[in-house]
Amino acid sequence: MKRKPSTEATAAWIRLMRVQSRVLDAVEQDLKKAGFPPLAWYDALVELSRAPAGELRPVELERQMLIPQYSTSRLIDRLVDEGLAARRECKIDKRGQFVEITEAGRELQKRMWAAYSAAIERHVGSKLSDSDAIRLCALLDRLGCSCGEMSSPAMGEGAPPR
Repeated sequence: MKRKPSTEATAAWIRLMRVQSRVLDAVEQDLKKAGFPPLAWYDALVELSRAPAGELRPVELERQMLIPQYSTSRLIDRLVDEGLAARRECKIDKRGQFVEITEAGRELQKRMWAAYSAAIERHVGSKLSDSDAIRLCALLDRLGCSCGEMSSPAMGEGAPPR
């Protein structure tokens, strides 16, 4: 018979799910109050801006995003409609497509970072010391989170650290 999770592991799971939901909701509300679109828009724009030549295939974009995005094609449609991204046909595979960030998309992503970083500080940073945050990242790494791949230069460019 397979081992069942301990009461402590189950309690940790419940807390992890609840805090993730509550913090994401709070960050979304902060972005909305600041007059910005949803966090998924920022997430897509930052992934496009980090990609070589500022472009990704839609399936690559979905894989890279920090938050679940089950309707990537609708998100891409919205970004394209707003002039924040453009679709480009793949020259090698005519059926394939790339999504490319536009200059307007880069500007919005940078502007959103001010509100997003303030929300991160309000809902996470102000509640944890730096050593607490390091310990939390180490624990999450053990669960496969890859917090250890943080890159601080991205913060200055309007992108959250990984």
